[in-house]
Amino acid sequence: MATRDWYEHRCTAIHMLRSGCSMTEVASELKRPPSWVCKWRTRFEREGWSGLQGHSHAPKQHGKQLPAKVRQAILRARSELEAEAAEQTGLQFVGPAAVRGRLRRKEVAPLPSTASIERVLRAAGMSRPRSRRSKAEVTYPHLHPSCPHDLIQVDIVPHFLTGGQAVACFNAIDVVSRYPTGWAAEHRRAEDAVDFLIQVWQEIGLAHYTQVDNEACFSGGFTHPGVLGQVVRLALWVGVELVFSPLYHPESNGTVERFHQDYDRHVWDLLDLPHPAAVTTQGNHFFDLYRHSPHHTALNGQTPAEVHAHLPPKRLPADFIRPTGKLPLTEGRVHFMRRVSPTGMVSVLNLEWSVPRPQPDQGVWVTIEFTRAGARLSIYDTAPDADDRTCLATYPFPLKEAVQPRPVSQPIPDQERIPSGEVTSMLTPGNLTVSHWRLLTPAYLISLPQGLPNLMAQAIRSTVKATAHVISTMF
Repeated sequence: MATRDWYEHRCTAIHMLRSGCSMTEVASELKRPPSWVCKWRTRFEREGWSGLQGHSHAPKQHGKQLPAKVRQAILRARSELEAEAAEQTGLQFVGPAAVRGRLRRKEVAPLPSTASIERVLRAAGMSRPRSRRSKAEVTYPHLHPSCPHDLIQVDIVPHFLTGGQAVACFNAIDVVSRYPTGWAAEHRRAEDAVDFLIQVWQEIGLAHYTQVDNEACFSGGFTHPGVLGQVVRLALWVGVELVFSPLYHPESNGTVERFHQDYDRHVWDLLDLPHPAAVTTQGNHFFDLYRHSPHHTALNGQTPAEVHAHLPPKRLPADFIRPTGKLPLTEGRVHFMRRVSPTGMVSVLNLEWSVPRPQPDQGVWVTIEFTRAGARLSIYDTAPDADDRTCLATYPFPLKEAVQPRPVSQPIPDQERIPSGEVTSMLTPGNLTVSHWRLLTPAYLISLPQGLPNLMAQAIRSTVKATAHVISTMF
């Protein structure tokens, strides 16, 4: 009997037992001795469905150590990765998985496991000590989303292809509906983060808040004081309030961190993925299954897709094109969850800000608001959706350029709505694409008041056409 047939035979026995059949009835039906039924029932009770798979009879312990040449290759690979990370010529991964990928690319044999690599690195004093959480736990202010499209969390999980190439797997999920999307990039530059966020806002929608961590691709880097990077500018441009998680506190991004585990188990732990296209294919299949799975206890039997559709999202249009060049600063808000240092300071965008009368290990919420009059940084004790909130301090935020308005078009009345039905919500500079302006222009041309002098009407029509042309070239 084939291995698969044996497994199905054992599953049938468990199904019969769980439906109320006795061991004698199961043994008679499957033509097996009662001891066989008892064995697999015990295995199932102890290990679950995975216990019905055949166990290896290989010895549990091996006396052989790694060859000296393999141990030397491990230490050299780690040293090379550390140098590349310091020079910023590659991804910043130096752990056992990265070392193993480098060894695979060098065709080192036998290829050691990550556990063996960790032991070699630890013995050589080249492993980083695991960070231990401080006894004084910090309580950070955080949002309390209650509806879909309130908050999306975004994060990156690193992986390595079969040949050793590193990929940065961007994942995003709506915190309330659990509706996810993802994308595997060869790098995690600011351009990659921008492209992924455009995908997020097209597929999941323009949530009120989008939460990211403090990696350079999101924050703009750690060198220039007061830096306002591409991601910050794009979020302001499309009308999304960006939220930066606390430093070194992944629990604050907990929904997407937990989603990474499901993503890894269903995408990376099942197959050897040789190239980014394979990651995309496997990932898209997983995302589709996840969106339509009713496994979430918090969703009360509904799927993420069903919950997400309760409130139709406002999305970036599918034909949105990322503006080229440096985006201007536009009106809006950006937020930061931060810990007050022992000296009473918080660090925001590579600048230090004083917190009056700080408490030990205090977490605060920092907001920078950009207006036509400039920018203001305010420090609060709680998040914006709290009922009782106190502003602890306010400072002017230094800018090297003027803040531009973010014009918002009025919604089109039902009788003048675009036939395609695509534009049904407020339009922002971020979603006024070429196709939208081509569709919108006639609606306003035909709605000019009757009886308007011909010369004036012609002048208005010419102005509208010229404006539409100029704006279409901007997007």
